[in-house]
Formats: sequence, C-alpha cells, structure tokens
Amino acid sequence: MKKEASKTFRTFAVELAVYAVLVTCYFFLVLHFLGEWLFHLETQHRVIYALVAILLIAGQAVALDAVTTLLFRLLRRLWR
Repeated sequence: MKKEASKTFRTFAVELAVYAVLVTCYFFLVLHFLGEWLFHLETQHRVIYALVAILLIAGQAVALDAVTTLLFRLLRRLWR
C-alpha cells in the first residue's frame, strides 16, 4: 500500500509542477498580448472588463486542464 501511495504522490507532485509552469506561461502570455487592452477596458468599461476577466479565467481552466491531461496521457504511454 505504501508503494502505491508513494507513486500517487509522485504523480501528483509532477502534475502540480507542470501545471504551475503552464499557469505561469499563460499569465505572462495574457499580460503580454492583452495587458494594455485589459487596462484600457478596466478604466473605461468595468462591466465588460469583469466579463472578459471571468471568461479568461474559465478559458484558462479548461485549456490548461486539457493540455495537462493530454501531456500526461502521452507521458504515461512513454513510461510504460
């Protein structure tokens, strides 16, 4: 049982590290490409800014989960 728990913890730690890198990359990409537009939107149209921010958060969750899942499926095939 300990061996299985250790393997699960190791997999979780690797997945967490990969997801952290992807979230950081996503943040800097959004900041680079949409930062100025979001700033102007926030100062001029707060309601639209709030909707766009919520959509960006939801999009991040869906996209990064899909990328992480795909990446780990490929890695599991290579590890077997």
